[in-house]
Amino acid sequence: MILFFIAYILLLPLTLFNYFVVRNKGYFKSTATNIDMFGNREFRATWNRFLITEDGYKFGDSRETISSVLGKNKIAGTLTKTGKILCWILDSIDHNHCIKSIKNLWKILILHVRFVQ
Repeated sequence: MILFFIAYILLLPLTLFNYFVVRNKGYFKSTATNIDMFGNREFRATWNRFLITEDGYKFGDSRETISSVLGKNKIAGTLTKTGKILCWILDSIDHNHCIKSIKNLWKILILHVRFVQ
């Protein structure tokens, strides 16, 4: 438990240090993506219960972001009302964010076209 708090406390100062001292400009995006992937895995039960229908594409793959899973469920039509609202918020900030963030988008679109036909 103590290591969790130490890691959490160090995250912001080390991120800022890396940005300003080391001058690694991609670090903020990399950190945000890593936190997003962690959240997808760590809070999968909550996301699966409140953001998608029972037959939706499940959260929990640590290699994937929350937005990617939302995008796949948006295409499949398996978002709950809460999931649709979250997608709308993200898409309002970054146009078509949920769809753009899908990992292997072309594979998903091919499968969706085959499924619909």
